Amino acid sequence: MDLVIRNAQLIDGSGDPAYTADVAIQAGRIAEIRREGDGPRPSGTRTVEADGLALSPGFIDMHAHSDLALLRDPDHSAKAAQGVTLEVLGQDGLSYAPVDDRTLGEVRKAITGWNGDGSDIDFDWRTVGEYLDRLDRQGIAVNAAYLIPQGTVRMYAVGWDDREATPQELDRMRQLVTEGMEQGAVGMSSGLTYTPGMYAKDSELAELCKVVARYDGYYCPHHRSYGAGALQAYEEMVNLTRDAGCALHLAHATMNFGVNKGKAPDLLALLDGALDAGADISLDTYPYTPGCTTLVAMLPSWASEGGPEAILARLEDDETAEKIRHHMEVIGADGCHGVPIEWDTVEISGVSDPGLASCVGKTIQQSADMRGEEPWVTARRLLVNDKLGSTILQHVGHEENVQAIMKHRVHTGGSDGILQGFKPHPRAYGTFPQYLGRYSRELGILSLEETVAHLTSRPAARLRLPDRGLVREGYRADLVLFDPSTVAAGSTFESPRTLPVGIPHVLIDGKFVIEDGKRTDVLAGRSVRRTAA
Repeated sequence: MDLVIRNAQLIDGSGDPAYTADVAIQAGRIAEIRREGDGPRPSGTRTVEADGLALSPGFIDMHAHSDLALLRDPDHSAKAAQGVTLEVLGQDGLSYAPVDDRTLGEVRKAITGWNGDGSDIDFDWRTVGEYLDRLDRQGIAVNAAYLIPQGTVRMYAVGWDDREATPQELDRMRQLVTEGMEQGAVGMSSGLTYTPGMYAKDSELAELCKVVARYDGYYCPHHRSYGAGALQAYEEMVNLTRDAGCALHLAHATMNFGVNKGKAPDLLALLDGALDAGADISLDTYPYTPGCTTLVAMLPSWASEGGPEAILARLEDDETAEKIRHHMEVIGADGCHGVPIEWDTVEISGVSDPGLASCVGKTIQQSADMRGEEPWVTARRLLVNDKLGSTILQHVGHEENVQAIMKHRVHTGGSDGILQGFKPHPRAYGTFPQYLGRYSRELGILSLEETVAHLTSRPAARLRLPDRGLVREGYRADLVLFDPSTVAAGSTFESPRTLPVGIPHVLIDGKFVIEDGKRTDVLAGRSVRRTAA
C-alpha cells in the first residue's frame, strides 16, 4: 500500500459509533479497512501512527465563496487547515460563469466585497465548463463543485432591469442553465435579496429549476427574507421546488433579527412536514450568530436596479439618497430582509480602499458617533467612497436558533466564508473545528459521530457523490485526522484569520495537504463535476 494509517479511532461518516482500525490507501483510494484484532494488519510504503486521533472523511463546505480565492491563493489554508476537502462554489446567485464580456465586468463590480475586484486574475473563461477546466489546469488546494448562479444568468440574458423576462430571454436562461449542467455544475443557486436575481418571479425560477431537475441537480436559494418574512420565504422555496420537481438545499438556513427569536421550531416543523410528504430537502448552516454580507446588499432593491453605476448615481443624489435612508430606517428594505436597519448591529469587516481602514471593526453607529453625524451619513459616504466594496458583519442572530437548526436530520455544514477584507467573519477559518470543538465536545449538542456525519456523508449525498463522504473501501482517500480532545477553531472576531488547532493531517486523494499541522505544497484539488444520474 502507498500509506497505512494505524490505530485510528475511525469515525466513518455514517453516524455509527467509532471503532479502532487501520486504513490502507492505494492510488488515491481507500484500499483496505482492518478493524483492531481482525486478522493480519496491512503494510505500506509509509505508515502513520494515529495514536488515538480520530480519522474521518474530509469535510464538505456546502456554502463557500472561494470562487477566486482558489485561483489567487494556492495555499488556501483557510479551508485546508479546517479539514475541508471539497467546497461548493457559485453561491447566492452571483459568480463568474456563465458570462460574456459585459456580464463579467458587471459581476466583478457587484461582488467585489465577496471576492475582490479580480484585477489579479486572468479571466480566461466564459462558460461553466471553462471555469472548471481552469481550476483543473491550474491545480487547486481543495476540490471544488459549482452551482450555476441564477443572478448572473439573469444579468446575462435580461440585464439589471426589475421586470419579467420575455419568452426569448427565458429561453436563453434555460439554455444557459442547460449548458452549465451539461458542463458539470451540480445545481443552481439564487440570491433573492441580491440584484438582479431577486427580480425573478417564482414562475421564472421554477422554469429554471425544471432544467436543473432533469439533470438530478439541486436548487440552492438564498431566499427572499431571513427577517420579517423568513418563514413565508422558506415556505415559498419548498412550494416552488415541489411544483418544479427539483431537490432543494436551503443556504445558510438561519432565523435572524428580533422578529425571529426562538422561532427555529417553526421552521423545522415546516421542513418536517415537507420531508414527511416526500420532499427532497437539505440545508446548511454555520455555527455562529452574526451574518456577513456587503453593505450595499442592505439597500432596497429599487435603489439597486441598473447595477453598480446606477446605485452610485442614486447615492450621490441627495433627494434619492434621502428616499433610500427612509426606506432602510423606517420602512425596512427588502435588502435588509424587511426589517428597519439597526446601525449598531452593522459592523464594517472589510473595505476595498485601504484608506478607509479606520472604519473596520466599528459599527456604523460607532463611526457616526465619532464623527458627530447621523449613521446614514456615515454609511452613504462609505458606500460611495469604497465604490460599494465594503463588507459587513450583521449581529442579528440567536444562539437558540443556531443550536436547534444544527440538530435537524437534514442539516449540513457550510461556512459561507468570505475571505476578503481586513476583518472577515471567523466562520471562514473556523466553521468545521467550531462544530467539532465547541458544539460537539463542549456543549454536547451533537455526538462526535453525528457531527462528522453532518459534515461529510450528508453533503456528499446531496451532491450525489458515489465515492466520497464515507470511509469505505473503494472510496476516495479524502481524509482528516484530528484530535477530538483538542480540536477547536482558532479564529475569533478579534483575530479571524487564526488557523484551527487539533487537526494535524488532511489528505486529498491520499496526498497530504496538511501534514503535522502545516500546509504542504501539494495541489491535489480538482473540479468535482456532476455525473449522469
